[in-house]
Amino acid sequence: MQRLAAKSHHQQNGFSILEMLLATTILLVGLVALAQLVPASLLLNYRNRMDSSAMVFAQRQLDQMIGQPISALSFTDPQGIYCPSGNTCNLGDPTKPNQVVGTNVLVSINNTPIIDFSSTVSGYNFTYPDPTDPNGTTYDVRWAVIVTGNGTVPSSKRFILGVRQLGGNGYFLPITLDAMVSK
Repeated sequence: MQRLAAKSHHQQNGFSILEMLLATTILLVGLVALAQLVPASLLLNYRNRMDSSAMVFAQRQLDQMIGQPISALSFTDPQGIYCPSGNTCNLGDPTKPNQVVGTNVLVSINNTPIIDFSSTVSGYNFTYPDPTDPNGTTYDVRWAVIVTGNGTVPSSKRFILGVRQLGGNGYFLPITLDAMVSK
């Protein structure tokens, strides 16, 4: 009988306190790592929203310029969105064919044009405060125009438009759009 009691005592299995501490530590490390993903995903979501907002604004500005008659030298926007009130947005100079007029343009490593934000040219830039953004985001808008023609009458215009965010939270790379319109 005594043999039986000893046998049943050895068959009892369970977790030791050391095994419990190790399992708890592994679980906590996993939960902390998972908890750090939430703020990172919120930050990425915010940055994507800001990049999208800048891209939409840049595309609307470029569409406004392309929508002007090819012979137009400038335009003003009575609503003050695409060319803030009091400003005239220039659309190139036909007397300087095949030359970059307006903001300086740099060429990137892969030969794409990039607007140079280090200097301003009157009539080829403005700042736009986004009234819908509670963080006070302001966009710096600059552009250059290359007119093709005979020196008096343009046959096509190439617009290179750059937008960068000035205000708000964080730093975002500038966006450059490039489009051409012809008769």
